[in-house]
Amino acid sequence: MLRVGRGQLSTRTYVTSKSFTIGLIPGDGIGKEVIPVGRKVLEKIGPKYGVDFKYIDLQAGWQTFLDTGKALPDDTVEQLRNNCQGALFGAVQSPTTKVQGYSSPIVALRKALGLYANIRPVKSVDGTGDRPVDLVIARENTEDLYIKSERTYIDKETGGRVAEAIKRISEHATRNIANIALEIALQRLKEKGHATLTVTHKSNVLSQSDGLFREICKSVYQSNKKFANVQYNEQIVDSMVYRLFKEPQCFDVIVAPNLYGDILSDGAAALVGSLGVVPSVNVGPNIVIGEPCHGSAPDIVGQGIANPIATIRSAALLLEFLGLPEAARHIEKVVDENIRENKIKTPDLGGNSTGEQVANDILSRI
Repeated sequence: MLRVGRGQLSTRTYVTSKSFTIGLIPGDGIGKEVIPVGRKVLEKIGPKYGVDFKYIDLQAGWQTFLDTGKALPDDTVEQLRNNCQGALFGAVQSPTTKVQGYSSPIVALRKALGLYANIRPVKSVDGTGDRPVDLVIARENTEDLYIKSERTYIDKETGGRVAEAIKRISEHATRNIANIALEIALQRLKEKGHATLTVTHKSNVLSQSDGLFREICKSVYQSNKKFANVQYNEQIVDSMVYRLFKEPQCFDVIVAPNLYGDILSDGAAALVGSLGVVPSVNVGPNIVIGEPCHGSAPDIVGQGIANPIATIRSAALLLEFLGLPEAARHIEKVVDENIRENKIKTPDLGGNSTGEQVANDILSRI
């Protein structure tokens, strides 16, 4: 659990009252099944901590594109930008081949709202049967190959097609993600008495782009004495993958460019049983968006077995970054109780319960 105070990990200016407007974006697939659970959790936890939540239902995703011609409607962006302090985003089902006019709405949303950091805690709980894991991946969220600057052309010598993509790493974005990663490490240092930051890169090959990422992360660490007791490490991404699966207990806070962070965080979910239990938040200067990591999972849509825990934990992270750590810890506590008892669990964790049964069990504990 990240224990952060109001505004500590973001440049956002928080409202002083305990009233928040939350955008709800189910998206596609099982997003439509789990985001309503996230709302129920907020509705139940709010009165216990004197917090008033209001909700705005918003649209985005592949089905929205099919219906309207836009995967991310302008109204969704404007509502989030002007009226919401937080949001819960479900999942989108993107086509695997190019579709004219379609672009990933979550990637576009991260750019439009300046959601510069994707924070993914990965932690095992007694009862999962896995090795002890307690780490946080801080993934830069706005650039790298995800700027989607691509072109395809015909090679004059071979006559064959060539596809190229631009990888962008900027000093500004890298400073942002390095700062938030180090702030998280500092919080964990206060809680546990020790903390490490591992900068992941491939600068032995990509000397300019990943070299800049590595350089800026190190300079942010060295430029502020308050980080002096955080142990600083570096790891080349291919050996990082190997070590993450072989000895995950060696890692605490991992900071990475967008693509590496995406791959590492999804892979790390295997260490704790399922993508269905791993949460994330997209953090920007004016809004925080909770997002479960499991994707749209079209193979299980409508079967009632989607695991709601990733969404519930994402709601807890959302509260954490909105400056409501007590409410966030309350949610985490009851989720851990459910997992630890190892009785009511969905098939992805080896059980035979429905998603509704898991949700009801956790809601009853709140």
